[in-house]
Amino acid sequence: MTVKTLTEKDKTLINALATHPLQSYEWGEFRKTTGVKVIRKGIFDEKKCVTAFQMTLHPIPYTNLTIGYIPKGAMPTREMVAAIQEVARENRCIFVQLEPNVFDSKENKQKLFALHLQPSAHPLFTRYTFHLNLSETEAVLLNNMHQKTRYNIRVAQKHGVVVKEETSDDAFDTYWRLMEETAKRQHFYAHTQTYHALMWKTLRTKIADRKREAENGLTSHLFIAWYKPEGQSKAISLAAWILFIFHDTLYYPYGASSSQYRNTMASNLMMWEAIRFGKKMGLKNLDMWGSLGENPDQTDPWYGFHRLKMGYNPRLITFIGSYDLVINRQLYMFYLLANKLRWFILGFFHP
Repeated sequence: MTVKTLTEKDKTLINALATHPLQSYEWGEFRKTTGVKVIRKGIFDEKKCVTAFQMTLHPIPYTNLTIGYIPKGAMPTREMVAAIQEVARENRCIFVQLEPNVFDSKENKQKLFALHLQPSAHPLFTRYTFHLNLSETEAVLLNNMHQKTRYNIRVAQKHGVVVKEETSDDAFDTYWRLMEETAKRQHFYAHTQTYHALMWKTLRTKIADRKREAENGLTSHLFIAWYKPEGQSKAISLAAWILFIFHDTLYYPYGASSSQYRNTMASNLMMWEAIRFGKKMGLKNLDMWGSLGENPDQTDPWYGFHRLKMGYNPRLITFIGSYDLVINRQLYMFYLLANKLRWFILGFFHP
């Protein structure tokens, strides 16, 4: 086995091996625009690349040390771990956090422990998500929904809510305004406006140009739910989502909504139109990008999103979780203590 650096000329190979948007070539290019160093390596058996990984490097403030991160990568192998260790040492990583795009099982956990990976103290990606089979007909999908969800879709339609795909900078500004409002209302941390803007500019495509989808590249699509209140001449935005397309799957990573006119049930119609969009694009699956698991805490800030998704009768998926490959044990233990203190302080000032 040999390890090689993958470059732009390997874009097709990178995307063919990736099973999630966060390992796609396009996502790596976006992360570069945010100032993050991206390293791509392929493990070759003779001339064939059998597996690959895309790692981002994150500096630890006030030091020359870094942390490596490999979100939603392939199931680690001994050869992959050896390659990761080499990259980590070259870039002064104290540890590398891996969150494989692999279903949870006793066998898979045993494989990770055999590779000397340990459960992360601070997972970054949720272990759970919901999948919905888009191969079913619209009639079947509607019939499988919770009765209240079907009712809410009809309520939105009767109110005249209209969902449209948008590509303009003004549409992004609308999305960001709603995202700020939602984060404040739900008390969760969101990436910065710059992060979202760079992601949008890097991944968006024109509605009439689907060439990148045909090449299995990652693309983003912005949808806004519009509502025209009675007596007003101008429609207002009630919800805005950014969806990803990668391979045969539609992903719902970012959603925001207004606190106005909640009775119109705009978010329910938005999800339904997202489903219809995925079917129109010939996709087979909708990944709802997160769930609180089997027994959700109703006080959790994300519970509203979880409940919305549940209404469409998706399948709960459990991943193997987050694991750390420790490079420097002493500095790793110090980092865990410092990070725990940091989150305590953030929680104290942001109840």
